Amino acid sequence: MLQEFKKFAMRGNVIDLAVGVIIGAAFGKIVTSLVDDMIMPLIGLLVGGVDLSNLAFQFEGAVVEYGKFLQSIVDFLIISFSIFLFIRLFNKLYHQEKVEEEAPPSLSKEEELLTEIRDLLKSK
Repeated sequence: MLQEFKKFAMRGNVIDLAVGVIIGAAFGKIVTSLVDDMIMPLIGLLVGGVDLSNLAFQFEGAVVEYGKFLQSIVDFLIISFSIFLFIRLFNKLYHQEKVEEEAPPSLSKEEELLTEIRDLLKSK
């Protein structure tokens, strides 16, 4: 069982996935800091100097902190938009590479001449 686990853990896909998760977690922290420390204060200034992260109301003893929820929505929108841009760029590069691979090979002069002769014979 230990050998099977080692074989599974050392496959390329698992290692790639682990690297992706680690980079994603670090990226999430950067985006959270961007939203908390830069974007939300600017939005707060635009709406009259209100600190949106402190927006809350009480309902029968329960505190509903909807300001933090708004920050989470902004976090999500930034992360999802940046992932969209990354995947769009990746697809463009992948598609461009695939088109280059699928290009028909150029014919030599002999092959072009033979093709012309064949076409002339077909037309008669």
